[in-house]
Amino acid sequence: MATVIRCLAATYYGGFHIRPHRHHWGQLIYAGAGVMRVTAGGTLWIVPPARAVWVPAGAEHEIHGLGDFAMRTLYFPTGMTGALPDECRALDVAPLLRELVLELVERCPIDDADGAAMRMTTVALDLIAQAGVLALQLPLPRDPRALRLAERLQAEPDSAAELPELARSAGASARTIQRLFLAETGLPFSQWRQRLRLLHGAALLGGGMSVTNAALEAGYSGTSAFTAAFRMHFGVTPSKLG
Repeated sequence: MATVIRCLAATYYGGFHIRPHRHHWGQLIYAGAGVMRVTAGGTLWIVPPARAVWVPAGAEHEIHGLGDFAMRTLYFPTGMTGALPDECRALDVAPLLRELVLELVERCPIDDADGAAMRMTTVALDLIAQAGVLALQLPLPRDPRALRLAERLQAEPDSAAELPELARSAGASARTIQRLFLAETGLPFSQWRQRLRLLHGAALLGGGMSVTNAALEAGYSGTSAFTAAFRMHFGVTPSKLG
């Protein structure tokens, strides 16, 4: 008998960091509870509970916990993932896929003699291929100075620091930071920062936080500005996200 599917079920404390690494297997990272920040391929995803990130084989990635979080991961051999994306994506997780992920994790490791589990795996792979893609990603700059600034804001999305102060702490001028963000992320710095705050707020809302508290945690002084920006970016009001 050969092991076909591997898995990991673990709960981590807030701030836990899984350092950059890669696998020879395709990986579905499901946020069972809590919020994860996943970085891969120069892109940041902020993943609320009951959503997932697909990471193809060979893609380097790292994971931070925003508060305590429960992660459920399935690893698939590349021979089974031909129909799945060849780049990382944040995915909506339908109820059936959620139940299959949890059941397969319970049964892991799965070998080719477990016919029932192999049939469930086939259905799960079909559902992953069909899953809706969520706009939860944000491109990251490559320049070390701009990346330092981006990492500071990831850790402190509610920071009130203005660009000149942030730029100095990163070892660059405000003009240089503006140029780097536009050239390397395709977004002006102010838009990049707003998108980071909104993604952070969306993840907190997905975890059950109130609109008021999510707005404050995302760096907004009140709900009106947060709601207006949220609607413009996601097409729905914060109260519709859950």
